[in-house]
Amino acid sequence: MRSRQPLIPYLIWMVIFVIVPLGFVVYYTFTNENGSFTFENFQYVGKYASTYVYSLRLALVATLICLLMAYPFAMILSRSHAKVQTMMMLLIMIPMWINFIIRINAIAFVLEENGIINKAITVLGGKPLKLIHTDFAVVLGMVYNYFPFMLLPIYTVMAKIDKSLYEASADLGGNGWQTLRRVTLPLSIPGVITGITMVFVPAASTNIIAGYLGHTKMIGDIIETTFKTEVNYNVGSTLSLVLMLIILIAMVVMNHFDQDKDGAMLL
Repeated sequence: MRSRQPLIPYLIWMVIFVIVPLGFVVYYTFTNENGSFTFENFQYVGKYASTYVYSLRLALVATLICLLMAYPFAMILSRSHAKVQTMMMLLIMIPMWINFIIRINAIAFVLEENGIINKAITVLGGKPLKLIHTDFAVVLGMVYNYFPFMLLPIYTVMAKIDKSLYEASADLGGNGWQTLRRVTLPLSIPGVITGITMVFVPAASTNIIAGYLGHTKMIGDIIETTFKTEVNYNVGSTLSLVLMLIILIAMVVMNHFDQDKDGAMLL
């Protein structure tokens, strides 16, 4: 009985700040303004179906880019000297200490019409490009802000791989590609799955990046507007619940590939 007592504060925290809010979301989803049971709120899901697709598409692109960048970087970093690893991880984490809004504004400053990139293009004799308020800018903002969330889990898993396995692969005649395919990749899958989850979830539900860098609202912006501006808790809760279910399904599919469930442990 005593062993369970330390868990009580955490259980209370979970109930107050997770279970209860989620209960309110479910309640408002299936009720109208009068508190009567209804399914009418789900008609707005169809109205914003294209926004859901748009948001998920950009989130998938950003997640894929983060993965393609983070995997080789993590592999090189995990095999580097300890001092190099410490320095690189510090350089990666320093931008995360800066306020999220400031980081977004910094990207906007670089991409705007009179930003650094367009000024350089103009000096070289070219015409300024339309960079800000585009899908490219939104994806760039996601990659810039969420890249560490992809890198850290993959690096953590790779750093724990026994180096003798690489030596054994070489002794058995395995080349670099065969070692990657048969040793590194299978053992790093839990980190990859965790990284994909940690990037895709915030990218799909973000309500700030598109507002500063994009030209079209994402589903997170629609939900925020529904709650704050329109003050319609019923529709906002419905859109939120559907987004949560989509993300949950995506996480279940990803965890299906993690046969040892090590990725879930990292989460």
